[in-house]
Amino acid sequence: MPETLLLISDLHVSVDGTPIIKGLSLEIMAGEVHAIMGRNGAGKSTLAYVLMGHPAYEITSGEIYYLGIPLAELEVHQRAKLGMFLSFQYPQAIPGVQVGTFLRKSVQAIRGENAPSAREFRVELNESLKKLGVEKSFLPRYVNDGFSGGEKKRLEILQMLLLKPQLAILDETDSGLDVDALRTVAEGINEIAKTAGCLIITHYQRLLNHVNPDYIHIMIDGKIVKTGEADLALVIEEKGYDWLEV
Repeated sequence: MPETLLLISDLHVSVDGTPIIKGLSLEIMAGEVHAIMGRNGAGKSTLAYVLMGHPAYEITSGEIYYLGIPLAELEVHQRAKLGMFLSFQYPQAIPGVQVGTFLRKSVQAIRGENAPSAREFRVELNESLKKLGVEKSFLPRYVNDGFSGGEKKRLEILQMLLLKPQLAILDETDSGLDVDALRTVAEGINEIAKTAGCLIITHYQRLLNHVNPDYIHIMIDGKIVKTGEADLALVIEEKGYDWLEV
């Protein structure tokens, strides 16, 4: 029977005293892909940041469990080591740090004693580059320094494949991507979804043309107001969100 990865019960979250999430409940099982759609300001990115432990977001009530552990008991680095991964909407540049070094150090930090040897890492890296169609010339460049939007997102997905998370949270990973970059992102998500749970936060249906979610949740004003299967995204594409306003 599939394992419950993430369980959120009646979650309320505030930022600087302003309520953003107002009673959200969600359960993600191993191997499931969930997509959350909604307008700007609905609270979608707030949910992603809360899950990874951003200190600016205050949980005022409700509970979150990851692998049966109260999430509030886990520091950010502990969440990462237990297999949580967040792909940022706006990845930051790290001038002076090469992509290859960044990826190797990330894998070492997350896997710890189980980290691959240098040779094993090269094999894994080459396999992941091939899966995503990314050239090796990518590796000596500095992390996100002068990268296009598509290159930044490719690096995020490459890192995700190497870290092998149990729960991947993708915050508007499809934002601003051309068709080729969008396909690369989708391939990475589909690869991870073979073994992990995924939470995809998006405005648009176009990513879901390439990734088939098990569930789509519509979020309005800090709450999930409707849940459906993949075809719900097509309804949103056609009708927008007004018909779901409470």
